[in-house]
Order: sequence, then structure tokens, then C-alpha cells
Amino acid sequence: MIIPDLKTITNSSPRKIDKIPVLFIGHGNPMNALYNNSFTKSLARVGYEFINDKKPKAILVISAHWLTDGTFVNVSPDPEIIYDFSGFPEELSKVRYPVSGSPEYAHQVKKLIASVEETEDWGIDHGSWSVLKHMFPKADIPVFQLSIDYQKPLKYHFDLAKQLKPLREKGVLIIGSGNIVHNLRLSFQGVREQGEEFVYDWVIEFDEWAKEKIDSRDFKSLINYESAGTIAKLAVPTIDHYVPMLYSLALIGKKEDLVYTHEEVTFGAMSMRCFKIG
Repeated sequence: MIIPDLKTITNSSPRKIDKIPVLFIGHGNPMNALYNNSFTKSLARVGYEFINDKKPKAILVISAHWLTDGTFVNVSPDPEIIYDFSGFPEELSKVRYPVSGSPEYAHQVKKLIASVEETEDWGIDHGSWSVLKHMFPKADIPVFQLSIDYQKPLKYHFDLAKQLKPLREKGVLIIGSGNIVHNLRLSFQGVREQGEEFVYDWVIEFDEWAKEKIDSRDFKSLINYESAGTIAKLAVPTIDHYVPMLYSLALIGKKEDLVYTHEEVTFGAMSMRCFKIG
């Protein structure tokens, strides 16, 4: 065993936090909070990489489950854990993720984007804690959320997200949490009628269309996703789960790599595609 020289350690300068990567997580079924499957294992791997390379100072999540009239940032130092679902086993409502908030970095969002309003009325919803508990199980990194103004067009969200770029250089991990394809009504119908392994063809087609546009950095087409035709209406019946992907993509640098950390279609009509930028 080689023991490092103590003098070298003592005199070394603190590790510099440079630009933190960005994530998009297709979070899917809330029950993933309890599962040990290929998706949750991929989350654990990504979290491990952060802990051993660039541990974030705070985490900002744009979740599909905080929809508002106006854009809000949660500045609470002790955010409530929100169980924003029904019809699931009681065990899911007993999951705990006792994370602190980050008023310090939340206030910086307000400084970057004057139109954003500060609030303590929200907490950490399952679009956040159900994935973070696998990535950072110690819950030792402060977490705060930014809401999605449901009244605004997709171009507004893409442009607003660009203004968050300085946070990356301050050590903040930004996560968009939603799903590229998310049609809950047809998910239940397809699984009920065809079985758990059933997947609609249009789910795969739209997911691959989105991947091709991401790879070619054709963000204009992704913003105007309706141009994909009928499959777009089926894949994105509402924009809530689609918008978080645009927040993540808006933060990519010109020469930054984008890698897919998980690729899967599940539950009939749900894309679990995830990616990492930087």
C-alpha cells in the first residue's frame, strides 16, 4: 500500500469547481423510488461519478410536477417532501429523503432572472426525491426547485433556461426531470389490454426522433415538436413532462459532449431516456 506524502497533501490547493455537468432524467413511475432495476442502477452510477469527480454544492431541479402561473424558485431552507401522487402502495409514502434547501443559490436564480419570484410554498416533489435518493442516498447536498410556468410557450422555457448557465460554474447541478414520451392514459390502457411488456410503436418512433434531433443539436425542431406529426400528439399530450428536457438542453455548451445514461421504453407509453451534458 502506497501512503501519500503528508506534505504534498497539506500544501495542495483546494479542488477547483469548474463547470458542473447537466442532467435530464426520465423519471417515470414513482415506484422507481423503491425499485432496484436497470434505471435506478443507472442513477446510482451517475451519482457515484459526481461524488468522485465533481460533487455539487447544490442541486436545482426543474420537475414536471411543479406547474405554476409565473415562474417560482423555492427558497425554503427546509423544504417539505411532497408525496404528489395517489393510488400507490403505502410503502411509497413512507420513503424519506431528509434533504435541506439552498436559499443561497435560490436567491442567485432571482438575481439571474428578475422575473422569477421567490416562494417557500413548495417543497421537493417526486420528480426530485424519487431519483435523487438513488443518486445521492446520503441526502447531503442541498436541493431546491424551479417551477414551470404552464402558460408560456416552449421557446420561453428554452430561453429562460439559458440564463441559468452561470450556476453551473458555481457548482450547482441542474437537473431537468420529466419524460420525453409520457402518455399516462394510453400507458394504463396498453398495459391493461396487452400486458406489462407492451409498447406502442409510436413511442419508440418519437423517442428515436427526439434522439436524432438531440444528437444533431436541432433544438428548434424539439421546441416545435408538433412538426413530427401525429406521433407528437400521442407522445406529448401535455407539455409538463417534455419541458424539463428543454431546460437541460438549453444549458449545453458549443463543444460539450452529450451522453445517454439510460435508454428504455417502459409501461406502454413512457420513455425513460436520460442524458448527461458535460
